[in-house]
Amino acid sequence: MQLMASPVDRSALPDDVEVLKDLLVQAGAAFAALRQQANEQMASLASQLAEFKRKVFGPRGEALSMLQPELWQDSVEIPVLPEAFDEVKGHRRRRSGRPAIDPDLPRRRVEHDLSEQEKAQFARVVCIGEEITETLEYTPAKLEVLQHARLKYRCEDERGASTIRTAWAQPSPLARSNAGPGLLAHVTVSKYADHNPLARVERILGRHHAGTSAPVSRQTLCDWTLGAAELLSPLMPLLKRHVLGSAVIFTDDTTLALKAQRGDGRGKTLTARLWVYLAGGWLPDEQGLWRRVAPAALYDFTTDRAGEHARRMLGAWRGFLQADDFAGYAQSFREGITHAACLVHARRRFARIVKDAPKGSPPGLAHQAMKFFAEIYRIEGEIRDADPDERLRVRQEQTRPVMQDLHDWLRGHAPTVLPKSPLGEAFGYALSNWAALNTFVEHGILEADNNLSERALKPVALSRKNWLFAGSERGGRAAAVAFSLIETAKLNGVEPYAYLRDVLQRINGHRQDRLEELLPMYWKPA
Repeated sequence: MQLMASPVDRSALPDDVEVLKDLLVQAGAAFAALRQQANEQMASLASQLAEFKRKVFGPRGEALSMLQPELWQDSVEIPVLPEAFDEVKGHRRRRSGRPAIDPDLPRRRVEHDLSEQEKAQFARVVCIGEEITETLEYTPAKLEVLQHARLKYRCEDERGASTIRTAWAQPSPLARSNAGPGLLAHVTVSKYADHNPLARVERILGRHHAGTSAPVSRQTLCDWTLGAAELLSPLMPLLKRHVLGSAVIFTDDTTLALKAQRGDGRGKTLTARLWVYLAGGWLPDEQGLWRRVAPAALYDFTTDRAGEHARRMLGAWRGFLQADDFAGYAQSFREGITHAACLVHARRRFARIVKDAPKGSPPGLAHQAMKFFAEIYRIEGEIRDADPDERLRVRQEQTRPVMQDLHDWLRGHAPTVLPKSPLGEAFGYALSNWAALNTFVEHGILEADNNLSERALKPVALSRKNWLFAGSERGGRAAAVAFSLIETAKLNGVEPYAYLRDVLQRINGHRQDRLEELLPMYWKPA
């Protein structure tokens, strides 16, 4: 960047030499500040351009395998570097060959025999065994109509008085609807688990119908989706109570486009939010032994990102909130909730710089930072399945020194980087959130990062990419209910379609004081 100087009127300059010296010093300081500002702006623009290129052309993941040769060069010197940093864990090669077919899948026997012409070539043919080869086959779905015949009886008592009695039946879980529970579950799972827009579901049902037109219109599918979610909504307070019963909650939020209502602009969308609150951590049982909290994901739909929504959901709960440094959580932290920050958020800022580094350039400070994070996650990988007591012991013995070295390294190099550059922002984020980033070291029930909630928001991101927006606030609330039950079912190893079909069939007649039995973590098929 070249800075063009404007002509100077010499008559306006003072005659005093000392005053001229002061002006020169001030001009030099101003020029240095201007040059630093220009360098920061150039670094920021270069970072934005690299981020744009990566989003459009690059991989989506955060793996740095392609940069490992640069990351592990001997030329990088890190103070207080433990020997364990140089250890590279081995890996197991995947077995080649075709995987076996799941033995629990249903089997249908198809016999292949010699033809009568082939048998006639011999005087005697005796079957001595068989050879079995298994292949996977697919039977397309089909639509069928169930005719619910409710038998009617004329009933007489001992005195001869008669009355008409008709057998009870519930053809559809929804009032004034002809959709069975299986079809409602299929449409809900197709939209919120398989991320299909209802227009696509309409075409798929039309293909199964094998007719000239789809048997169900898109508007009817929309009504079914909303109705099914509202029928399941009484389970949400019970799911919330389960989440708030855990000592650790993972939370994050993401955007969801909301179609503007009349008067807000035709064809426009607003930026709404879907929040997720995940039950996690461990709790001691009656014998004092640790047990994992049954996983559950509770989603909440809001039209904005105000911090009051998190306070409304958490209420009087006090525990460890694993979250990013969103300012909306600050009031909750002041009221007694303990903040456990996400180590991946700090790592990600350095990882982006490493990815954006020009090919062949020497490793820099970001590469050195990634070594610290690699060592921390190496330790975490070894204690992933251990109980909280063992995790706490290992973290105190091994992780604490690495975190302290990282903190000293950050503080030592922070004055040498431009504050508003990508590297300066990475240093600033880590140092300003250091107390919360270090919380997991002091508690075995915590995780090092908030990846659980980020993974729980991936289905939302996939869905909004396909069906683009929620048509109304009612639709946003329905999405929160559907995501809550489907993702909780997946976390507990329950097949979402089988779960929703059974619950939709039972919920109307289930005892209200025992609705908790229908939550995915407690559900048993009828």
